[in-house]
Amino acid sequence: MTANTIADPRTPYPPRRKGLNLEKWGWVYMRASGVLLVVLIFGHLFVNLVLGEGVKQIDFAFVVGKYASPFWQVWDGLMLWLALIHGANGMRTIVNDYVTRGGVRRVLVWVIWIVAAFLILLGTLVITTFDPCLGVTSDSSLWEMCTA
Repeated sequence: MTANTIADPRTPYPPRRKGLNLEKWGWVYMRASGVLLVVLIFGHLFVNLVLGEGVKQIDFAFVVGKYASPFWQVWDGLMLWLALIHGANGMRTIVNDYVTRGGVRRVLVWVIWIVAAFLILLGTLVITTFDPCLGVTSDSSLWEMCTA
């Protein structure tokens, strides 16, 4: 068959590649994480900005109080993980769409995932190991709370 002819409608499709379809699962992840992120982000904004005194209440003590609860650690950790993987997958899609050279594309995709993994690691460490009393001295306003 030449390039100028159209295949017969009854011509069978070529056999599909076996194995995991990463593009399909990336697409599914983007939709599912997007819905979850909307719920997580609006919940985060509601608690931080609407309840209580609004933006005036947000200070170091507010963060200390929030991260004392495992619920908020999981909430913010889930939001961090979903948002960074969602963003990295979106950047990967843009790179795949617009970068035509294979080697450059592979390098850029690797850099995107390495940076996302590094930021996830740092963010998770901050959320899980947050200690408000670390480095507090006797002249700090937190001294009484940390020595109690």
